Parts: sequence; structure tokens; C-alpha cells
Amino acid sequence: MKLRLLLLLTILCQITVSAQILKYTNGNNSWNPDSLGNHRVVIQFNGNGGIVHTKIDWRRRDLHPETKGIIVLNSNGKIVKSSSENITRESGDVYFEANSAGKYYIYYLPYKNEGRSNYPKGSYLKPIQTLTNRPRQVAINASVLEIQSIDAFNSFYPMEVIATEKEMKAVKAAHQAESFIVFPEDRMFPIKMKNDLPYRWIRKTSLNSFTGTASKGENYAFQFGVYALKNLNDLVVNFSDLKTSSGKTISSKYINCLNTTGTTYDNKPLIQKVNVALGSVQPMWITVDIPKTTSAGIYNGKFIIKANGKSKIVNVKITVKNEVLANHGVNSPVNQTRLTWLNSTLAQQNTVVSPYTPLVIEGNVISLLGRKFEINADGFPKQIQTFFNSEMTGYSEKPNNILYEPIHFHFFNTPKTQEKFTPSNFQFTNKEAGTVKWTATNTSTNIKMDVEGSLEFDGYVHYIVKVTALQDVDFSNVNFHIPFDKGSTKYLMGLGEKGGIRPDTVKWKWDVANKNQDAAWVGNVNAGLYYNLRDENYVRPLNTNFYLQKPLLLPKSWRNENKGGIQINVKGSSMLADSYTGARSMKKGDVLYYNFNLLITPFHLLNTDFQWDNRFYHKYGSLDSIKATGASVVNIHHATPINPWINYPFIEWKKMKNYIDEAHSKDLKVKIYNTVRELSNHAYELPALRSLGTEIYSPGKGGGFSWLQEHLDSNYIAAWFVPEIKDAAIINSGMNRWHNYYVEGMNWLTSNVGIDGVYLDDVAFDRITMKRIKRVLTQNNHPGIIDLHSANQFNKNDGFNNSAILYMEHFPYLNRLWFGEYFDYQKNNPDFFLTEVSGIPFGLMGEMLQDDGNPWRGMIYGMTSRLGWSDKSDPKPLWKAWDNFGIKGSEMIGYWSENCPVKTDNAKVLATVYKQKGKIMIALASWAEDDVKVNLIIDWNKLGLDSTKVKITAPAIDKFQTTGVFQEGKPIMIDKGKGLILIVE
Repeated sequence: MKLRLLLLLTILCQITVSAQILKYTNGNNSWNPDSLGNHRVVIQFNGNGGIVHTKIDWRRRDLHPETKGIIVLNSNGKIVKSSSENITRESGDVYFEANSAGKYYIYYLPYKNEGRSNYPKGSYLKPIQTLTNRPRQVAINASVLEIQSIDAFNSFYPMEVIATEKEMKAVKAAHQAESFIVFPEDRMFPIKMKNDLPYRWIRKTSLNSFTGTASKGENYAFQFGVYALKNLNDLVVNFSDLKTSSGKTISSKYINCLNTTGTTYDNKPLIQKVNVALGSVQPMWITVDIPKTTSAGIYNGKFIIKANGKSKIVNVKITVKNEVLANHGVNSPVNQTRLTWLNSTLAQQNTVVSPYTPLVIEGNVISLLGRKFEINADGFPKQIQTFFNSEMTGYSEKPNNILYEPIHFHFFNTPKTQEKFTPSNFQFTNKEAGTVKWTATNTSTNIKMDVEGSLEFDGYVHYIVKVTALQDVDFSNVNFHIPFDKGSTKYLMGLGEKGGIRPDTVKWKWDVANKNQDAAWVGNVNAGLYYNLRDENYVRPLNTNFYLQKPLLLPKSWRNENKGGIQINVKGSSMLADSYTGARSMKKGDVLYYNFNLLITPFHLLNTDFQWDNRFYHKYGSLDSIKATGASVVNIHHATPINPWINYPFIEWKKMKNYIDEAHSKDLKVKIYNTVRELSNHAYELPALRSLGTEIYSPGKGGGFSWLQEHLDSNYIAAWFVPEIKDAAIINSGMNRWHNYYVEGMNWLTSNVGIDGVYLDDVAFDRITMKRIKRVLTQNNHPGIIDLHSANQFNKNDGFNNSAILYMEHFPYLNRLWFGEYFDYQKNNPDFFLTEVSGIPFGLMGEMLQDDGNPWRGMIYGMTSRLGWSDKSDPKPLWKAWDNFGIKGSEMIGYWSENCPVKTDNAKVLATVYKQKGKIMIALASWAEDDVKVNLIIDWNKLGLDSTKVKITAPAIDKFQTTGVFQEGKPIMIDKGKGLILIVE
């Protein structure tokens, strides 16, 4: 061992003497990277003129540098003729013309941006030899002063400066009998290269020890860089307690290797197997969560890195200072103190969230907010009822039945014969305020069907249906029937159908390669049911325009080799949703899972006063100016001074806190843009997250903006890019431990920065994470306002899904919808507006975005456009009209309700009433093809007004309508695509 160490030291000393490591500096944005690239070499030429030859030992991490061009500029910024040869990753010879002595600049990764501005493709320039008449031999006559990057963030130093081939050979020679080498590394130097050793490691003289310094209470982290000299299987890091010489300990229970063990986003143990290919570098991140009660001192321990039956011991010494670090050090994420968040279990307990109420069980009936769920002896729903009135503003004593008969399965042996089940063992297995669970067994001659069901406080129902063959058996069809009460099925969306009036027949087949479709919603405004079909292998696909890169997994039970599908038909007083599989066989012992989920809608009443009280301003700016508009909530998007980096609002948090503190002093709320789908390349944890393979980041073909190509190489999907600040994001993989970090981040932002909520721009997490963030956002009486924005998903790239279907599992925790981009408010009918955009059938209200919305149509749903988003988007005149009328406290009675006291004699001109004591506001909106005259049909008794004593006026509303006076019984002119607001008092 001593001989090997001596040999290594001798080789490294020889390399260090001969190697050249250039000085790396910050260019302080002194050139235009979009034309010259992010990196340059500064050359000093002391001659009088002529041809300059310099040799650059640049140690580049990019592959095939000989295929990329160079640009040489003189000190005046003028391009000079140049040529190059012997270009390798290690070095290159560059020649250029010089008229005089001085500094010259060689830009060696010049690129141009192609494609869309927010989804650019950095295309590197090809080599062009413009210096064609140079002498054959020119001696090196200029020196390299330094390598500059456009800024510190783009720098390759030190962890992306590669070791040379000679240095690599020396390292391998010193370890030729071994399977791997371990390079202990400090947290401040995250390992970034997978296929190269950094030159920094070549100079390391000790590979069997690590020394670090931490504070009491700190989430401390460090790395082991494992370089594979052979293919490695099942790489692990083992450790025991850290101890001082006096016997003080840091228990091993506070130590973890992120790459191999953890906790999933849904609170399950996670064990990851790490294999490393020959010649690859695998960072193994170690977290040590030092308790606050730890005594100061020097703590020692042995960490054993194992693979292929071989092991290496690294002696770890951590000095714990007397200082107690506040908040575990997470206020400084640059120190990697938040990596522990990846395994957080914060807010996992399924406690009831306002406005929901605890579940109550009476017999087989479970009551929840505004709804009842009755279970049959077989474990499936017998009846589902809602008690919301048709206006969605109160409750009704008379139930709205959703089912015509119980939900059930048919296992047909032939078209006329089927398995006859005997139900048994129905029992409740869990009775909590937030969740009730039950099981049942159904047995026939040939199969056993084990049923596990659960209902949560918000109306989410989850079924695991395990079917086991007791004998070899053939089926002509397997049918899952949801027999709806026809009276509760006015509308439908999903299964390729846009939201609107339910067709009498819907026929649908699985096509996951092209369509993100596995669910439908059927219902009325005040009673509905969403259902989806899944199996035990379900994985949430990527959403929005990345669906095709990670589509749905086919549920083998339901799809059955493309024989399965869904057909919806009216049958007398019922409407049957028949999910069928076609013919199939099962061998004895075979198991299939026919899992499904339900959502009982609406989730809660409309909170109309919240809609009138909370008026949003969608732009960062002067708080005094925002206050003057009448807005009460500021939505801070990304790419703003206090929230610059997409979905990583932790770098400028002090600026954000100052802004929010000032806003609160002016009675304004502040919400921020922060979601999960893509993550900024400015995230401090990016290298550590990349070390987890494709757990956090989705695999892909790479490309995109130059920074991504230069620092990540490949195996990622380039996402949203902001040209002004060069924020380049990459796509998250879906359901993973980043969601644990996200919940912790929301908790930290609420507690330490004071955010009043979050603006979600599409979401890539499921309802588990949504419940968790709602809990942390509303802790300690914080308002916790959550808005969801979605572009219309009904297109090829998004998999032809309905946004409301895609996100309905999140609706119970939202305060407002912004279903805006690519939603056509002009051409779509009111049934589409109601079901896909407004949120009203689910207990929500919304706002408009695309082309600033249609204010007249929006008003019959209580919607306006975004203030601050564009010059034309200005709801202030409508807000003023609301205040003049006194809309707060009014009863909203929509056109969809049979109780609406105002209608028109034209079916394409709709009316919604806002009723106050002694007066009403009527919102009229037209979908007629032309300007039309309509007569109002008013039920004065319902309004409690005397028709002989009222006056009907149209108040002047800027950019909306001029003032007018109307007589009861006289026709009213409504312009095409517009409407009116009338005051009756």
C-alpha cells in the first residue's frame, strides 16, 4: 500500500511539473455571447506585426472541438484572419494576423441561436480557415494570459477543466489492479463531468481521507467521486456513527447517501441501485444532518465504498464548530444544505384542509363536504350523491343522485354467460378524518376479485381491483360499468371530446402513443363524476408540449392488446359508461389489476366573495402604482428582479422578502410563480440532482441553449428559456423526490419570505404533492392562495387532453383557474366555456388570458382578464362597476341554474344575475351570429322586486358599454360577440 501511494505521488509530481493549467477569469459580460460564444482565450502578442502563433492548453470538456469554429478579435473588437490546426480537447494551435503588439481574443465556442426565442437551439459555428496565406512554419510567438468566460456562471473552472490523456494514464497505472478509484470532494466543488476527471483531482495527494467543517444543526453534505476502472455493479456507501476521541457521537441515522437510499414523494422507502460503466465518474452525495445538540469537536468515521465485491475505506473527519446554524443552514442553499429536503416527509399526514370537513361513517355511507358515498357489499360504489344547489352557492336538502345503479364489473365467459360472484369480507380497515379505507373479496368459480377502496375528504376515490385466476379461464369480454343517472349527465369532457353537452354516444379506443387520454368527466354543474382507468404500473406522463417524449404507459388489463376501449350510450333513464376489454384468457394464478379512480364533483361551493375581493395584478412593479389600480394581489412571474430563475425562487429571496414586506404594509398580497415541470439551470443543486441519473431530470436528446450543451453534454430535455437573462431550464422527469424538495421550499418561502400563495403554470405533480403544498402554504393562518394556469392541452404535442381533465385532481386545492393560452373565447360555445374554462362545475371560478379574453362573456361566469399582462388587458372598469353596484355579498345566479330569474327570448343570448337586496345586476352575453334584439324574461317574484317601480339602466363602463336606460318589456340590442351589464333597482 505504501509503495503504491509513493508511486502515485511520484507520478503526480512529474505531471504537475510538466502540466500547464491556465488562469480562468470572469469576463464580466464584456462581449456579446450570442455572436461570439461564452468563452475566450486572452492572448498577449509582443511583436510588431505579422502572423501570430499561439498554443492553447485549454483542457476542454466538449467532444470533437475540431468541428467547432473559432473567431479572433483584436483589442478594437475587429475580426482578424485566422486559422487553426491540431485542435483537440487538450490543446490547439491558432494562427492569426496581427498589425501590432497587444491583446487578442480567441473565441472558441461561438454559436448562433436558432429556433424559437424561448426554445432556442444553440448551433455552433463550423471551422473556417480565413488565414490562407500564412507561412508553413511559424514558431509560437504569443503567450496565453488567461481563459475567460462571459461570466462566473459560465466558467468551466475548476470542476470542468479536464485531465489530459497522459494524466489519466498515470492515474490508471497507479491503480491498475483496482476496480475503481474514489475521489473525496468538498460540497463547494460539485462533480459535473461524467466521462472525464477534472484536473483538480490530478493534484490530489490523498484519496483515502476527507476533511470538512460544519456547524451545529447544519445539513452538511460532501461527495465521493467514484471513477470506474471496470464496469461496476451495485455501488454503495456504508458508514457507521461519527465519533470524537472523547466518545461523543453523531449517529449514523443522521447520515444518508442520496444516490442509494431515501424517501419517495409519496412517503415510501426508496432503494436505488447504482451501476457505473467503465470509464465513467459517479458522484455519491452524502448528507450529514448534524443535530443542534451536537457537542463541538472533531468527529471521525470510516466510510466504506463498495462495488463488485471490492471496497475502499475513506477516513472522514468533520470538525463541528461551536456555532449553532439557524434553520439548518438552508438559508444558504449554495452550501448544498437543502439536499436533505429530497427525502422530506413534511405535510404527508392526510389532515383535513379547509374548507373540507372530516369524513363521517354511518353504516356503509360516508359523508363528506356536500356529498355522500354509499358502498355495496362487494366494495364498489352503490350510490353517490351531491347536495349542492344548481347555483353552486348553497346546499340543497334533496340529493342529486349520480348513479342509476351500483358500479360493477361483468366477466363474460360467453356473450350470454358470466362469472357469478359471491361478495364477502367487506370491512373498513381505516377510519380517519381525512381518509376511510375498506376491503372486500368477490369470488366466483374461476376468479377471485380482491377490492381495496379508499375515499378522501375532498372526494377522491381510489380503487385497487386485483383479479386472480383460480382456474384456466376464457372471457369473451370484461366490462366495467358506471351506470349514471341520466339526469346528472348533461355535460361531458374527455376521451377525445371537448367539454360541452354530452353526446348520446361516445366511442373511444386507447392510443397512448399519441393521446394523453385515460379519463372522462360526466355530470351537471352541481353533480358529476370523473373517472380514470389504470393498472399497477401507472406512471404519470410528462405534460404540456412534452407529452410525446414520455407518454402514458398502456394499462395491460384495460387495453388488452388494443381490444379494449370505452363506449358511452344513453339507455332509458340511465347513461352507461362501459369500459370494455374484449376477449382474453387467464391461466391459473395469473393476476390482472383493473384499477380506477373517481372524483366526486363539485368539490365545494363557489366562493364568490373571494373572487370579488382578490383582484390580481400580473406584473412586477411599483407597489404604490399597483395599489392605485384597485388590485389586491400581485402575481410575481419568473424572469423578474425578485424571482428571476424559473421554479427556483431561492437566489434573490432577500429582495423578494423586502418587496413582500412592503406589499403587506400596503395591504397587498404577493404570490409567486413556482411550479414543477422544468427547473432553472441556476439551481445550486443541479449537479447533485444530475448525479441521480434520470430520477429528477427526464432523459432526452439534449441540445437547446448553449449553456446546457456546454455543461450538461446530453441526456436531458431543454425547456423554457428567457433570452433577456439567459435562464435555461430542463424538464423534470415526473414523479420523484424533487417534489419533497418542492414542498420544503414552499414551506420555507411561506415561513421566511412571507409569500401569500403560488401561481402554478401547469403542474407535473399529482394530488399528493398538491395537498402537501396546500398544507404548508396555509400554515399559521397564511392565505395560501393557489392559482393554476394552463394552456389548452387539446393539440398534438400535448396529447389531445382537456386541461380540466388533466388537472382535475388538483382542483380541490385551487382558489382560481387561469385556463388561458390557446383557449378561444370567441368561437367556442357557452357549454365549453362553462365546463373547460370557468371552473364553476367544480366549485371554482376563473379568469381569462388569450387575446385578453371576452369581457362580456366572461362576466356571466364572473371572470375578467389579467391586469398588467398586456396594454389591452384592463379589468379596472369592470372592477369599478362591481364596486358601484356592491357586488360583494351578492348572490350569483348563473344562466345554467333553473332558478335564474332572468332569461332572454334568444337561446344564444344568456343572462347571469347578481342579486343584492333591493337591486340586481344582470350580465348579458351573446353567442349569436349577428347583432340581435332580445327581450328579457324576468321572474319578478324570484327577485323580490316590483316591476312597476324599478328602473333598468346600463351604467357607463369604459371599453365595455355606454350608458343607457331601458324599459321593461322593450327589446334590447346586443352586439355580436358582446353583451351588456344592466342594473335593475
